[in-house]
Amino acid sequence: MARAFLMVMDSFGIGGAPDAAAFGDEGADTFGHIAEACAEGRADVPGLRHGPLLLPNLQRLGLLEAARKVAGKTVASLGFEGEITGFWGAAHEISNGKDTPSGHWELAGVPVTFDWGYFPDTRPSFPEDFTRAFIREARLPGILGDCHASGTVIIDEFGEEHVRSGKPICYTSADSVLQIAAHEEHFGLERLYDICAIAREMLYDLNIGRVIARPFVGEDRASFERTANRRDFSVLPPAPTLLDRAKAAGRSVHAVGKLNDIFAGQGVTDVHKAAGTDALFDLTLSLVDTARDGDLVFVNFVDFDTLYGHRRDIPGYAAALEAFDARLPELEARLRPGDLAVLTADHGCDPSWHGTEHTREQVPFLAFGPGLEAGEARDSMTFSDIGASVAHHLDIDQGPVGRSVWI
Repeated sequence: MARAFLMVMDSFGIGGAPDAAAFGDEGADTFGHIAEACAEGRADVPGLRHGPLLLPNLQRLGLLEAARKVAGKTVASLGFEGEITGFWGAAHEISNGKDTPSGHWELAGVPVTFDWGYFPDTRPSFPEDFTRAFIREARLPGILGDCHASGTVIIDEFGEEHVRSGKPICYTSADSVLQIAAHEEHFGLERLYDICAIAREMLYDLNIGRVIARPFVGEDRASFERTANRRDFSVLPPAPTLLDRAKAAGRSVHAVGKLNDIFAGQGVTDVHKAAGTDALFDLTLSLVDTARDGDLVFVNFVDFDTLYGHRRDIPGYAAALEAFDARLPELEARLRPGDLAVLTADHGCDPSWHGTEHTREQVPFLAFGPGLEAGEARDSMTFSDIGASVAHHLDIDQGPVGRSVWI
């Protein structure tokens, strides 16, 4: 029986979303702009990386072809003259948002057709009645922040005051989210989770998609550092997803990284956590070795987004892509006959773009595995088609939205 490994390179967009202008993102191109910066020497950092972007394995799987299809131009400094071994395409999102839940749910066959609730980019950002009730219910001395902010910047700004006062740092972004940062030791990790759970219950009426616990450590501004103990408190998907259908068919559904949080545990049978791209890749390799026939392994590689995209770090993003690319042969060598591996993304986060938010982009669809015939997927793929294709491979119900590329 076939197995499937659906791997999300969080935020690795390839530009060209047909509705990008509606999101203020016309011209955004995560992959293309990183490649351009590398070609022009703007991503050279001693001890980190140098020169043109080197992604030979992603190129061999069809990344350049997908990007050319979307962008209508040659990606700067990149070329590939060898044989394309992947089945490649590009997919656009039809969900109303460009956030993490919308992208992942649509990849699993459930586009978000409703409008999320958002907090305004004002100071304060949160409704006064919510803030008062949250402070009361969570038994807090108050909150800090109450604004749109980057997670690292706001910890720099308020971290020391948080440690002194015991007030958690609350902030938001252009996504439908409330993020709460607190010190793991001075405030307490479990206490942070507890107040996030309280906030989650209070924000259903405002249709806020996620409450995210953002723990950090360190003793002062110079040493504060976010830890891997992030936890997302998400709403449930509005309909059964690929995960639910696989579980109902008796398959194991392995959620790797933050996947379990994104789906609020719905449809998941096994949860696997690790910190950092290499650790997540190692964990994925172990599941390639141990997953049973018919299983679905769904992986999120979050660091591309959180460490490099949102922080607008072009050299860091480029180096992370090159390191990831270099490990792909390890994965390919361990796949069994009949396995399907898919590399894709959930949105863009162009590190050359203004602001710090996600960007509305198309994403690559790179499918490979022993015996899988190389070629080009049809035009006008949606994210849901990716989920339907994985379901088709697993021989389970494809769901009402999306159509397999192999039909």
